[in-house]
Amino acid sequence: MILGMSTSTFTIIHVIISLIGIFSGFVVLLGLLSAHRLAGWTALFLATTVLTSATGFLFHSPFGPAHVVGIISLIVLAVALFALYGSHLAGAWRWIYVVSALVALYLNVFVGVTQAFQKLSFLQPLAPTQSEPPFIIAQVVVMAIFVVLGFLSIRSFHPGPKAAA
Repeated sequence: MILGMSTSTFTIIHVIISLIGIFSGFVVLLGLLSAHRLAGWTALFLATTVLTSATGFLFHSPFGPAHVVGIISLIVLAVALFALYGSHLAGAWRWIYVVSALVALYLNVFVGVTQAFQKLSFLQPLAPTQSEPPFIIAQVVVMAIFVVLGFLSIRSFHPGPKAAA
């Protein structure tokens, strides 16, 4: 039992929250690329990504790599939240927000790819220990895509005075 729910129910809720975070994060990314802040989508993305990272600590498992990713994610999200809501994207906080928001989204996608290789029967045999080339190639490709999108977002995202409020 976790928070009064069966582990399977809690897992389903955790996965749904995570998928909402990933989907809304990609909507926010499209906004960044088109210089639109998309306040509602951004709030949804940040809230669900914080929830995803926080609820990950509630699973009954020994401290491991997933916990390290969760800690990094929460730190990066704290920076993104401060840059956006505390500093209102002023000055360097604009690019700090873009980088931290995209790192948070990347970490969520990274975990999603990891879980896909662990749980999906057609991917599991390709990388049973997650040290095999298909897993590494998938993660490197995801990272490369995020690096390119990050640079493009930093160059593109210059919200006007109304968008930054």
